Amino acid sequence: MGNLVGGWRLREPCTVEECDSTWGSDSESEGRTAACPRARVRPWRASEREGSDSPESVPKMKRSFYAARDLYKYRHSYPNYASGRIPNEYRNLRFYMNKIPLGPDGIYIEEILTKWRGDYDKLEHNHTYIQWLFPLREQGLNFYAHELTQDEIKEFQSTREAKRRFVAAYSLMLDFYGVKLLDKNGNVARAANWEQRFQHLNESQHNYLRITRILKSLGELGYEAFKAPLVRLFLEEALVRGTLPNMQHSALEYYVYTIRLPQTRRRLLRFARKHYRPARNFIWGPPSKAERARGGGGGGGSAGAGSSGYRAPYPTPEHHRMEEWGET
Repeated sequence: MGNLVGGWRLREPCTVEECDSTWGSDSESEGRTAACPRARVRPWRASEREGSDSPESVPKMKRSFYAARDLYKYRHSYPNYASGRIPNEYRNLRFYMNKIPLGPDGIYIEEILTKWRGDYDKLEHNHTYIQWLFPLREQGLNFYAHELTQDEIKEFQSTREAKRRFVAAYSLMLDFYGVKLLDKNGNVARAANWEQRFQHLNESQHNYLRITRILKSLGELGYEAFKAPLVRLFLEEALVRGTLPNMQHSALEYYVYTIRLPQTRRRLLRFARKHYRPARNFIWGPPSKAERARGGGGGGGSAGAGSSGYRAPYPTPEHHRMEEWGET
């Protein structure tokens, strides 16, 4: 994904708690590039959570360290890496300006935007376009696609035509998932085709990885505010309406943590906690009163990197890229 900055590395987090500042100070900023806190927060015990049963009767629940670390790096703009690409290539921007096609298929952005909308089979089974439509500062499986650079991000955000097409691409993918974009603020709602598309989305879980990429790309290209409405809708459909039950863990372990503002993450997690069942298995905070009294303010979950325990039925980000249908 790039080169080490100046030949030295910032200390990377080694526990879920160090990756997650959601329940820290309100004044804590996640927009900075800095080493993670050195304090190690004692992990929660299931028997200490409010409303929990005895330790023997409660399943062992742990968050994925790999997911937490991946999203920590994203929220902190990949602190240990700088792009190795030549800045003036700007291949992602040139693609969005309709000047070059995506590789390896040779398709231009205007063709996708005008001819692919509603072609759900093509959007489902083609695995080369998603990295071009939603570029990131990290390499995926399609090696014809290029990582974003910081210079390219700035240029993209100041180019009206590219931004217009990017929002159109976002709307195209939302329609594929049964969601419609309501306004320029990123508010969303069920689309007319929601029932059929939600049924498909609930069963085709590789699309959950695509959604993680889309959310990350929104933040990189100046549409951070678009994330929360979509995550809120998916949480409601998964936890309240029961239309996307298979998405529960992805929404909580990945989608929420693409959001850079801790206050927004807290708001979404409080909503999720209210509706999550069984309530004692909710591992994303906030800390219980007993934990706060003992001074533990970090996120819940595992203290050990790569430790075993409860896991989502989907691969971790590192494993995503090893699958044919990963974050392509």
